[in-house]
Amino acid sequence: MQIHVTSGNIAQQATDCIVVNLFEGVAHPGGATGAVDNALSGAISRLIASGDFSGEANTTALLYTDGKIAAPRVLVVGLGQSEKFDLHGVRKAAAATVNALAKLKGVKNVATIVHGAGIAGLDTAAAAQTLAEGTLLAAYVSPQYKREPQSAALASCTVVEFDATKVDAVQAGVDRGVGIAAGVYSARNYVSEPPNVLYPVEFASRARAMAAETGLACTVLGEAEMRELKMGILLAVSLGSVREAQLIILEHAPAGTENDAPLVLVGKGITFDTGGISIKPSANMWLMKDDMGGAAAVIGAMESLARLGVPKRVIGVAACVENMPDGGAFRPGDIVTGMTGKTAEIISTDAEGRLVLADALAYVARYNPAAVVDLATLTGAVGVALGPHAAGLFANDDALKDALLAAADQSGERLWHLPLYDEYLDTIKSDMAEVQNSGGRMGGVGTSAKFIEHFTEGYPWAHLDIASMVWDSNGKNPLAPKGAVGYGVRLLVELAEQW
Repeated sequence: MQIHVTSGNIAQQATDCIVVNLFEGVAHPGGATGAVDNALSGAISRLIASGDFSGEANTTALLYTDGKIAAPRVLVVGLGQSEKFDLHGVRKAAAATVNALAKLKGVKNVATIVHGAGIAGLDTAAAAQTLAEGTLLAAYVSPQYKREPQSAALASCTVVEFDATKVDAVQAGVDRGVGIAAGVYSARNYVSEPPNVLYPVEFASRARAMAAETGLACTVLGEAEMRELKMGILLAVSLGSVREAQLIILEHAPAGTENDAPLVLVGKGITFDTGGISIKPSANMWLMKDDMGGAAAVIGAMESLARLGVPKRVIGVAACVENMPDGGAFRPGDIVTGMTGKTAEIISTDAEGRLVLADALAYVARYNPAAVVDLATLTGAVGVALGPHAAGLFANDDALKDALLAAADQSGERLWHLPLYDEYLDTIKSDMAEVQNSGGRMGGVGTSAKFIEHFTEGYPWAHLDIASMVWDSNGKNPLAPKGAVGYGVRLLVELAEQW
């Protein structure tokens, strides 16, 4: 979908549908909505008086204009209670608009006002950004392999600003929203792709192409290079697959930042996870193509940072492996050694994500990072604890924890802080190695984080367990059609900008 910005009166836009809004409890609309109401001889006021539409958040009402204005349709979107309305409310209102209009075959082009930038008093550029984000995120269509592929329901959206002095701010906000959405789209595409299409080498190829397009530096380590670095923990996971593991390194370092201590983002990239010898149940195993959601978020965020020209040095690392069982696969009971010389006993080959992160986190110490954040679809336990409503956050540094929570509030991608108790380390002690890769079901989300922490050395670190956030199976997320969510991209961009 294309998003354009123009100056003018929304009521005069010649398009398939114009979009205005209404706060809950308003009986007589004002602003742009009031102007459209007047042009329609009070049709919106009559709708309110009928009780059929109250302005409740994320509800919509469609009116036909009968030639009274240039557009044949008007969609009124509810914003909810004005005192609770915020930037995330703008995202959701924009998404509600797209979802409502997608059901109308005659609507391909739409014009909208910037929700919240008028009476609500939100910053104009920020409101325009979140409007663009919500519009694009709701309009996403996954990669298609049908003979008659699905296409986006809407072709274009024109953002109309009546005040000519605000048009530049609206344009700046829309451009920023488009840049962020581009990274989310890429992350969703990576997660959506079937595992026979997107495997480690192909993932690396796509990262290289994106880096060449956006100006990122890209280095890819194959298994030979990783063996030289003695990354035996990561490589153990790859033993059962014919697909070669890849370590993808992307660097964003605008002029003047080349020598800054970087923010480093690390993503788990298991492009398909059978569980290995500790094989998973067959039911729903197909969804294990999403086990690279952390790597997808990191690579998507790096794309957005490059497109936005964020003036910070950021390095993204994606540890990409396929976990398969064969005669050469690693086994429960094996002991493996990582690049720091630390050893791990394998209790379950299905606890592989923490293994690839162990060596990836050891690798990034060479950058003397200001902070390191890893993202991983690590445990089912985090979903049991938090549901599909927030990712789990663990951190060994309060400043980094607080920065992540602030970024979550701003981006609308929720985090919930969980503890790193010392007792978790007792649970994963091994009789023969330094740690074992599973402590059992009880406290599994905490013991997995403690395992990962064991391989971090000398830098502030946070771990985000995003297992319940990367895929929406029920289609109830207004910002993402059923399927890949692209969780983490907006959060990481916000963190990088504010860090």
